[in-house]
Amino acid sequence: MPSHLLAPDHGPMGDDPVLYQFRINGHLGPTLLTAFPALVSQRQGTETVLTGLLPDTAALYGLLAEFDALGLDLLEFRQLRPEPTDAREMP
Repeated sequence: MPSHLLAPDHGPMGDDPVLYQFRINGHLGPTLLTAFPALVSQRQGTETVLTGLLPDTAALYGLLAEFDALGLDLLEFRQLRPEPTDAREMP
């Protein structure tokens, strides 16, 4: 019987959406961008950067599958950390 390694403990999984950024090689046109209504697009040089909140890991995997199905050249994706809040700004 095969055994599986346990995943490292990265802390509790939250129910909050997570902000991701995806770098795609080339410029995506308006028609292709309609496939990603929850993401904000921005051109940076020869790349298109898509940014948006994803509700869960399943949404992330679904989006990665969609990039693949559309033949897009995904260069990088990363989870963005929220900006730290200054304790002095807290009421």
